[in-house]
Amino acid sequence: MPSYKIKENDHFFAFLDIFPLVKGHVLVVPKLEVNKLFDLPENYLSEMLLFAQPIAKAIEKSFDCQRCGISVIGLEVPHAHLHLVPINTADDLNFTRPKLKLEATEMKAIQDLLLAALSI
Repeated sequence: MPSYKIKENDHFFAFLDIFPLVKGHVLVVPKLEVNKLFDLPENYLSEMLLFAQPIAKAIEKSFDCQRCGISVIGLEVPHAHLHLVPINTADDLNFTRPKLKLEATEMKAIQDLLLAALSI
């Protein structure tokens, strides 16, 4: 499936959410097929946060936000994943709000911004 890849290793894949809450919303997904986050093996749970850490820092460098928020909802798709979202208020993590619909050119620009911040 096509995506706007941010980072990948043997265990995880990070990419832009195609229906983001805000610009810079990234999904971190384990390559292991598991429905619920806390059903992941212990080593995956700890490695997942370490994998996400530089992405979160890149989000904070790239967007006007107080911090990178993290959310685990797990109801949208039957596969464990984390949401990394640039936030200024707790409401920025409100998943009942309407999602953005961004053009491909804007998604690519966000991807490029995050990739540049990751390489610093």
